[in-house]
Amino acid sequence: MENNVEEKVTRMPLIGDDAPAFEAVTTQGNINFPADYKGKWVILFSHPADFTPVCTTEFMTFATMMEEFKAMNTELVGLSVDSLYSHIAWLRKIKELEWNGMKDVEVTFPLIEDIRMEVATKYGMIQPNASNTQAVRAVFIIDPEGKIRTILYYPLSTGRNFDEIKRIVIALQTADREACATPADWREGNDVIVPTAGSCGVAKDRMENQTSEQYCLDWFLCFRKLNK
Repeated sequence: MENNVEEKVTRMPLIGDDAPAFEAVTTQGNINFPADYKGKWVILFSHPADFTPVCTTEFMTFATMMEEFKAMNTELVGLSVDSLYSHIAWLRKIKELEWNGMKDVEVTFPLIEDIRMEVATKYGMIQPNASNTQAVRAVFIIDPEGKIRTILYYPLSTGRNFDEIKRIVIALQTADREACATPADWREGNDVIVPTAGSCGVAKDRMENQTSEQYCLDWFLCFRKLNK
């Protein structure tokens, strides 16, 4: 007999999409995402499993940097397909460990229980060629309006670069605030890129009227200094 059951396909969210909504139980209580975080930036990230070595070093790093992110109006939300009880036991164990100058680390940001993989599936965190039973190391940076602005994926074996995650948040916030773009390897305080002129006349004017605050290498590549 022919099987007429349709397989449900969930499209992975893309940059510019609304962050898929969900309600979940976490180590810090229930959350309604992203509604509970309106007006804030959010780093939503997944890890493969509790009580695993790479994930442990990542959680120690994220927890240690949490106040830096809060100062940037940015909240952290973690996820794996483990149970709430596993999460709680693992986070207690993390507090007993010392690594890379970090010790007595207390993880106080929410860690989502997702044993049915519902949230992980919505966000494309389950990638069968990597694992059917674990989430990959995904990072979604979501803006105060609930829009996805950056997506990063790491393989199971590779820990994340947290300086880069922080740099991306700062760059996105700067681009929004200053109506600019940021060049390769941009760091906070560096000059930013002025959006390309819309017409030849405007482009020529930019080249001929350079100042100490704004300068061009060519008509299509102009920079502006930021106020410190």
